[in-house]
Amino acid sequence: MKVYHGKAVFHGIAIGQIQILKKEEKNVFRSHIDNVEQEITRMERAVSETEEQLKKLYDKALLEVGESGAAIFEVHQMMLQDQDYQESILNIIRTQQVNAEYAVAVTADNFANMFAMMDDAYMKERAADVKDISERLISVLSQEDKEEVQTDMPTIIVAEDLSPSETVQMDKSKVRSFVTRYGSSNSHTAILARTMNVPALIGLAYDEDIDGMTAVVDGFKGELIVDPDPEVLAEYEKKAAQEEEKRQLLQELKGKETVTLGGKEIRLYANIGGISDLQSVMQNDAAGIGLFRSEFLYLEKEDYPTEDEQFKVYRSVAETMAGKKVIIRTLDIGADKQIDYFKLEREDNPAMGYRAIRICLTRIDIFKTQLRALYRASAYGNIGIMFPMIISVREVKRIKEIVEEVKKELTDNGIAYGEVELGIMIETPAAVMISRQLAEEVDFFSIGTNDLTQYTLAIDRQNAKLDDFYDAHHPAILNMIQMVIENGHKGGAWVGICGELGADLELTDQFIEMGIDELSVSPSCILPIRKKIREHV
Repeated sequence: MKVYHGKAVFHGIAIGQIQILKKEEKNVFRSHIDNVEQEITRMERAVSETEEQLKKLYDKALLEVGESGAAIFEVHQMMLQDQDYQESILNIIRTQQVNAEYAVAVTADNFANMFAMMDDAYMKERAADVKDISERLISVLSQEDKEEVQTDMPTIIVAEDLSPSETVQMDKSKVRSFVTRYGSSNSHTAILARTMNVPALIGLAYDEDIDGMTAVVDGFKGELIVDPDPEVLAEYEKKAAQEEEKRQLLQELKGKETVTLGGKEIRLYANIGGISDLQSVMQNDAAGIGLFRSEFLYLEKEDYPTEDEQFKVYRSVAETMAGKKVIIRTLDIGADKQIDYFKLEREDNPAMGYRAIRICLTRIDIFKTQLRALYRASAYGNIGIMFPMIISVREVKRIKEIVEEVKKELTDNGIAYGEVELGIMIETPAAVMISRQLAEEVDFFSIGTNDLTQYTLAIDRQNAKLDDFYDAHHPAILNMIQMVIENGHKGGAWVGICGELGADLELTDQFIEMGIDELSVSPSCILPIRKKIREHV
């Protein structure tokens, strides 16, 4: 028996046979080309075919892991169509008179190195993405198929790293866990593992001779136990059965109230990225939607989504939820979510740059289009709107002026709309410190603990090197949450949490004691949190 240590990115117990995923080193040879234009045509056809493959992967991921998990393949499509990327390839073909495969390989190395050298952790992650799309493009040019991972038994996939396309193409009925040598807690593979509800470990150094051996992944301790002793295996089989029993027992909580033993009701809502996530919301019995990430409507388009396109989506969600609260966050792009057609300038520190409400308040036409769509949809359900990255009362007052302009336009045109609660996200220390004044301007607060922690601790949450310094339970964060709840209530606003901490069972009791009104979490976390709330004295 041998035990390897890594970092868990999703908890749970998995037992299966190790399958080491070895990536074959593809040697791309440089060949002289006489007919350059013919080679460029071949390249353009390969780009079209690659794009079709990515669209199919998106559709597959959409069905299996939902819209938020599938969004990476939209990013890959945008990267494939990136003008700088394509121009680099074509320029190498033309000036050096070489084959397209070689031009793609050189461009991939150049772009990956460029991304890897950037300070921003999100941009560093793009190095893996550009390699992934380039490998796919080379495979199409070489007429090679990217093989899916085949397995006919419960399997633990072990690899140096996993690309999103490799992860999505696996047989989900057989794969029990992912274990990688590299990657971060916010890598696409880690996100997909959480979406798929399978335990996953990163940062684990392994030996090649473990391939094919029986192993256990302990997603609580962050351990890979290879060739476990019979008594150890029996103990983990018992733990796995207990975990499954817990999942089954949680199903009995469906339809039950989310009320503490002392009689306090907590609204338990779900975070979603699009319509495809609604099925999971229903399956897990959420009382509403506390965060609808509307930016995915923009990420999946090649141009600005129209008012009608947005209206149809918002109306569909409102109607499906049948009177339950649906809180839609206005456009939150910039930082780690870039969209080509917005033509945003590159920033040295995008997390603190031109993003979210700052874009909306300086590009009023885009903002009004979304607000009109949202208010039109409010006639068909119980919609709330919240605005991200607020730092001042002045911003909120300006937002409310624009909202009134939109409502007047709709009224003048005879278009119906409903009563809409307006709220803001508390994601900055500035918003925390003036939360008493902000509460008098809005109906509710939603605390975005991910960004609040990042900005308070001055730690980039996507930088794997800083994982040991990142403390979401830092007293400063918890004190800020307490302050926001108290100030919100004093100013007449109800207060919820929609960040990762909302799903942290270690803090549920403390949040209840603080006086929290609402928790909004991933759909799969709804029932475990309901259980915790119902047990609170």
